[in-house]
Amino acid sequence: MKIDNCVIRRAVDSDAAAVADVWLRSYTAALPDVRRAHTDDEVRYWLREIVVPGLETWVATVDDSVVAMMVLDGEDLDQLYIDPPWRGRGIGDRLVELAKERRTDGLALWTFQVNAPARRFYERHGFVAAEHTDGRRNEEREPDVRYVWSPAE
Repeated sequence: MKIDNCVIRRAVDSDAAAVADVWLRSYTAALPDVRRAHTDDEVRYWLREIVVPGLETWVATVDDSVVAMMVLDGEDLDQLYIDPPWRGRGIGDRLVELAKERRTDGLALWTFQVNAPARRFYERHGFVAAEHTDGRRNEEREPDVRYVWSPAE
């Protein structure tokens, strides 16, 4: 079911708490067996003090409530989290399309190898697995995969 009243906009500082709530709920639901490297308070601090004010952060809202968030950091689609009740309604599709419009030269991202739904989602959007790691370079120590997207020639 698509959502007609979903608004996508740049995040502002006052969105940081809602962005953190979405990030925490989504991570917990999608990755229940992946160790989190940071406490809830550390995640909230990072999003409030570093991410929202300092990086290109986008939110999707429905009736003025944040239901999804995305961060673009250079060529990296660095964070894309949808609040679990809002998954499967086209919001992630719209955010990825926005990312492609904003980064016409291409995008890259990391996701955990165990996150099969995310991997299918990115592959459906034209991302191709370019590198697999054993997780030694990420804070969670979880095997991951780097995806890249290049625009059609």
